[in-house]
Amino acid sequence: MSKRDLDIVVISDVHLGTYGCHAKELLKYLESINPKILILNGDIVDIWQFSKSYFPEDHLKVIRKVLKFVTDGVQVYYLTGNHDELLRKFVDFKMGNFQLANKLVLNLNGKKAWFFHGDVFDVTMQHSKWLAKLGAIGYDTLIMINNITNWMLEKMGKKKYSFSQKIKASVKEAVKFINQFEQTAAELAIEKGYYYVVCGHIHHSEISNITTDKGSVVYLNSGDWVESLTALEYDGKNWEVYKYNPATYLKEDEPEETEDLAQLLNINDLLEKFKIEVS
Repeated sequence: MSKRDLDIVVISDVHLGTYGCHAKELLKYLESINPKILILNGDIVDIWQFSKSYFPEDHLKVIRKVLKFVTDGVQVYYLTGNHDELLRKFVDFKMGNFQLANKLVLNLNGKKAWFFHGDVFDVTMQHSKWLAKLGAIGYDTLIMINNITNWMLEKMGKKKYSFSQKIKASVKEAVKFINQFEQTAAELAIEKGYYYVVCGHIHHSEISNITTDKGSVVYLNSGDWVESLTALEYDGKNWEVYKYNPATYLKEDEPEETEDLAQLLNINDLLEKFKIEVS
C-alpha cells in the first residue's frame, strides 16, 4: 500500500495501556501515512489506568512508530490531556523534532489554528477528579464487555454494537455535554481570534462551523481510537475526518518493522542525533 502524503495529522484519546485501545488498527493507519506534522492531542498513554501487567506488544509498537516518525524528520507535537496529565510537569520539553506542550498554535495559510486536548472545559475534571477517574475505569470495563459481546456477535454473523455510543446518543445529558463542550471551545476561540479550534477529550469526531454573535470559527475534534477510530487530516487546504475501515487494509499488508525500541531510546544515539532543549 502506498503511503498518503499529508500536511498535518491529529490523533487523540488513544488510551494506550487500556483494554479498549485499538492499537493494532492505529498502527496500520500510521503505517499508511506520510505526514509533515503529527499532533498527538492528549490521552495517548492512559497513565490513570496504567498497569505493568497490561501493556501489549501492539501498544508498544505504536510508541515505536511515533519515535520512528521523529527520527525520520516528522515534526511531532505531544499535547497533554487529563489521562496523561503527569506529563504536564515536563511541558515545553523539546528534543529534535519532538515537543511536549499543553497547547499549540499553528499558522495555516494565514489562518490561526489552536490545538489543545479540551479537558479544561470538563467541570468534572476541575472539581471532582476522583469521580472522573472512577468513570474512566467504568468506561474501560464497559468497552471490555462490549468487545466480548461483539466477538460473539461476529461469530453469529451479526453486526457489531457499541454500548457507549448508544448511551451517548440516547442520554440527553450526554448529548447536552457534547454540545456545551463544542460551544464553549468555539466561543473561546472566537474571543481569541482563531480561525480553527482543534480538540479531543469527548471521543466524538466532528468538523463544523460554529457561529455566535461575536463571530464564527471552524471547530474540529479528532475523536478517539477506542471506539470511533478516527483522526483529523489536513492536506494543506482542507480538513477531513479519517474513519478507519478494515477493508482498506489487506491482511497481507502487515505493518513494517520499526527500529528496536531499546535502540531508539539509547541516550547516546539520541544525543548525537538531536540537540536537546528545555525552555
